[in-house]
Amino acid sequence: MAESILILTEDEDLLDDLLRLCAAAGAESEVVHGGPVAAGQWERAPLVLVGDDRAVARQGAGRWPGRRPGVLLVGRDLDDPTIWARGVALGAEQVLHLPGDEPWLADRIADAIDRPGHPALTVGVIGGRGGAGASSLACALAVTSARQGKRTVLVDGDPLGGGLDILLGGERAPGPRWPAFVSARGRLSGSALDESLPRLHGVSLLSWDRADGARLPGEAMCTVLTAARRGGGLVVVDLPRVVDEAVGEALAQLDLGLLVVPGELRAVAGAQRVVATAGAMVRDLRVVARTTSGGLAGAELARLLGLSLAGELPDEPGLSAASDAGEPPGTDAKGVLARFSATLIERARPALGAAV
Repeated sequence: MAESILILTEDEDLLDDLLRLCAAAGAESEVVHGGPVAAGQWERAPLVLVGDDRAVARQGAGRWPGRRPGVLLVGRDLDDPTIWARGVALGAEQVLHLPGDEPWLADRIADAIDRPGHPALTVGVIGGRGGAGASSLACALAVTSARQGKRTVLVDGDPLGGGLDILLGGERAPGPRWPAFVSARGRLSGSALDESLPRLHGVSLLSWDRADGARLPGEAMCTVLTAARRGGGLVVVDLPRVVDEAVGEALAQLDLGLLVVPGELRAVAGAQRVVATAGAMVRDLRVVARTTSGGLAGAELARLLGLSLAGELPDEPGLSAASDAGEPPGTDAKGVLARFSATLIERARPALGAAV
């Protein structure tokens, strides 16, 4: 269990502000009133917020528990130059004044509670034409990753797609959908995002609902994906073929883009338009060939589109019936989609170290 942010202040207004900022970042907090702080509390806390009122009261009363990183002195009086001397005595990493420094402090609190490590491998899936199976592959990648014990986030990037929560059998699952994040700006805690989202088949899912589609600003997509990536593991984004501001932000954050294309000339024509718009925004865009008897082979599809081939994906028998029974794509570990997804994740692992 994560340690709590440690708050030391007797100033009720300042305390209210610090508790509000911790809550917004999804951080647990522990307030120590009055007496001395236990050395263990001081050392274990990911961040220590000391009100200037406590620093003033501490003057001449001996040393603080010990020098350590992550100690911030927080005051309100911009015209008081003596706060800097108290910051030096405290060994503060930074001296802040509220309300002006609130945005910086909110970011610092979120940084303190987010898990360190490699960012998540982020994979985007786009259909070369409607009905290509992009959403099924996105779900299968997420379900397979979660079954392997990896932290996994699935993001529905298509407001007109009907909602991935239905595909995962969780349309009634409690938790926020995209409309709750359309106003997201700046820094969002990755751990807070994880804890708030519906969890289905081991996957943290951010889906659209069935309400009238709200326009998703690019900044909101950037904020949410940045938070999702910060926690490591795998992030899968199901994307539409039309590129708007939000889709452009998502494409720019992808480590790998998968363009799902059936083996037919009409699908190639549609996929070429996707390549012309989205291709320039993705650092690594590859073809997933949906092969059928008598259709174009994967190598030929890749040649026609000028892209590398990620693999050939035949149809999975019984997929529609399983979906109707509430089993999302990728549930059958021996099925075509699950095996394809496992191989793709394994191949991506060396390029990103411990990201997956």
